[in-house]
Amino acid sequence: MLKRAQEVINAEAQAVKGLLRQLDNNFEKAVNLMTQCQGRVIVTGMGKTGIIGRKIAATLSSTGTPSVFMHSAEAVHGDLGQVTSKDVLIVISQSGETEETTRLLPLIKKIGAKTIALTGKFNSTLAKHSNVVLNVEVSEEGCPLGLAPMASTTATLVMGDALAACLIDRKGFRKEDFALYHPGGSLGRRLLLKVEDIMRKDGNLAKVKSSVKIQEVLLAITKARCGCACVVDVKGRLLGIFTDGDLRRHLEIDPRILSKPVDEVMTKNPMAITQDKLAAEAFDVLKTRKIDELPVVDKGRKLVGLVDVQDLLKAGLV
Repeated sequence: MLKRAQEVINAEAQAVKGLLRQLDNNFEKAVNLMTQCQGRVIVTGMGKTGIIGRKIAATLSSTGTPSVFMHSAEAVHGDLGQVTSKDVLIVISQSGETEETTRLLPLIKKIGAKTIALTGKFNSTLAKHSNVVLNVEVSEEGCPLGLAPMASTTATLVMGDALAACLIDRKGFRKEDFALYHPGGSLGRRLLLKVEDIMRKDGNLAKVKSSVKIQEVLLAITKARCGCACVVDVKGRLLGIFTDGDLRRHLEIDPRILSKPVDEVMTKNPMAITQDKLAAEAFDVLKTRKIDELPVVDKGRKLVGLVDVQDLLKAGLV
């Protein structure tokens, strides 16, 4: 079994490596065609290649190139109505002779759409009737019976990824754009979530005046269930911060710390962040400075909230 597995993996690895030798100026033509497309990139195929086509379409859509998958068999039963002259079709067929796929070619030409073929046969019907042909030929499939497409579908998938990657570069697609299309994913949360969306405020925030004794500060921290107290002046502007760690460090030096006012032992002018910043920026500050809490202030440095590392954990940013 291990030997068979190694044979299949090696066959598919060689198929992917073979693409490096098969790349030519047709690839650049394909990228240019897709970049200039004023409609959508429509990917079509049958069977296993159709499944690969769905993945290619999904990757293109999520990286800034509007794309859909159209099943070749369904196309001749009405789905071809979604194709316009402004579209570019990626037609996938290793043999280039798949009946359901080749039947579409004269209809696509009549509509006026452009065609990019992903095929292993340059003399095939598909290749002869396409605007651009990308070579995804493989020397062997890896299937013990020589029947099921394995290496060829892998090579086709990789070629689709290469197209998508080049379109990302060509269009200047950014992480922020990717996050816009993936708001439910961890990257979307990291790039779109703001400090104000996760910060603690009101009853979940320990806020004390500078003259308050440490004993009272600890009660405020316990009540708010957080690891620090933010010290403010009479106008609510941030003066300092007092944490659990500060308490432990000062207790070693002075056991009478509980009776002292917090402004004698607090960290003055602490690092803070404004609520309009991205939560990812707050995480970077916490990580860089090796702290667990970060006060949130407005432009006048008035305290409006607190970001705790636990809040970032709950938001899926850590």
